[in-house]
Amino acid sequence: MNDALRPDARVRNMNDLLRLLDTLLDRRDDAWWNGFFADKTKLCPFFVDWPDETLVEDFANRVLSPGSVLELGCGNGRNAVYMASLGCKVDAVDFSETALGWAKDRAQKARLAPRFIHGSIFKIEITPASYDIVYDCGCFHHIAPHRRPDYLNLVAKALKPGGVLSLVCFRPEGGSGLTDLQVYEQRSLGGGLGYTEPELRAIFEPGFHIAKIRRMKETPPEQNMFGKDFLWAAILNKRE
Repeated sequence: MNDALRPDARVRNMNDLLRLLDTLLDRRDDAWWNGFFADKTKLCPFFVDWPDETLVEDFANRVLSPGSVLELGCGNGRNAVYMASLGCKVDAVDFSETALGWAKDRAQKARLAPRFIHGSIFKIEITPASYDIVYDCGCFHHIAPHRRPDYLNLVAKALKPGGVLSLVCFRPEGGSGLTDLQVYEQRSLGGGLGYTEPELRAIFEPGFHIAKIRRMKETPPEQNMFGKDFLWAAILNKRE
């Protein structure tokens, strides 16, 4: 996620320690993610054209209202474009230029203009308390344990008081099955970390009121929505 500490460097502060821990894990940089998104035809559950079923439901039920949105890990842009179609002002971030090319094509065809940002979520410039919604489908479960506090701080910084984090992430059966300790023992997150409901509550409750955590609904293609039951769908309100 961040620039690695030089092999011969000494740890002087907490940032150096985090960068050192980054070097222990398999490098998922922009080149890796470009490779991941290079083949649009490969069998990946997230390589679809439709928005998340939970996103559609939450806007329809007014759990979410159109406003300013920061999307973390927007991938091929399916959710960013959907939110823009509802009148949201969307800033969508991804590590992969290849994914963003796909997303920009989608937005152009829909005649919509979400703002796409290339880079690490930890390096983007954010005006504090500037977003009503932070949306994340598939980014959080790729965050290494030692970067989890940075993720929480980023979301809290981005959201207005009472703003909403709408989160889709792996349930235990959807993720790699690795504990935090095993991540460093095996030097990998595998395909992403899976979380139990109590684990999510323990991570997020200090800074967020948890309005909802539910299993995502499995949706057939004819519904034109994305849903897989190995994922959680959560609504978390920033504590004021």
